[in-house]
Amino acid sequence: MDLFASLPIALLGYLLGSIPFGLILTRMAGLGDIRQIGSGNIGATNVLRTGHKGLAALTLFLDGAKGTAAVFAGQLLAPPLGLHPAELGGLLGGMAAFFGHIFPVWLGFNGGKGVATYIGVLLGVYWPAGVLFIALWLATAWFSRYSSLSALLASVVVPVVMLASQVYGAVHLLILSGFLIYKHRANIERLMAGTEPKIGQKK
Repeated sequence: MDLFASLPIALLGYLLGSIPFGLILTRMAGLGDIRQIGSGNIGATNVLRTGHKGLAALTLFLDGAKGTAAVFAGQLLAPPLGLHPAELGGLLGGMAAFFGHIFPVWLGFNGGKGVATYIGVLLGVYWPAGVLFIALWLATAWFSRYSSLSALLASVVVPVVMLASQVYGAVHLLILSGFLIYKHRANIERLMAGTEPKIGQKK
């Protein structure tokens, strides 16, 4: 991979991903610092714990949209920069956005858990995989009421299905799944202990 061609795409993707929409929106709404509420996470699930469903939905949308935007930007920039195929540029931009969300420089590299941004990247790279993730998340959340469990299950199943289907970029997305699982390590411990809060429940 050409470093000089990939660096602008990675930088743009990272900057897009590092925008902490959950933190920005809750502050604009006069709710203070979302990091001092519930789990301390800046994502939509924790925003929901403030009781503002609209803000949570908007956070979810924007966190996903920045992942999709980074993929599309990478695909557009790749050919002019001499990076081929264009899909590689999209993957690079999407991965950078994901890492920007979970490790944002503005917040001391302590960001969200990456679920919404992961979905956004999936939708940009290969939309059926994004739809499958959403379907698995919704089904698991419906029965379990655990957001973390839903995300963990979907993040494992989707890249494996992509690998089995020989979809381009499956290995890259499997790497993202590994980091997503790592960011949920505290949730995994609480799930095993039976103390994980359910959707809509204050922690």
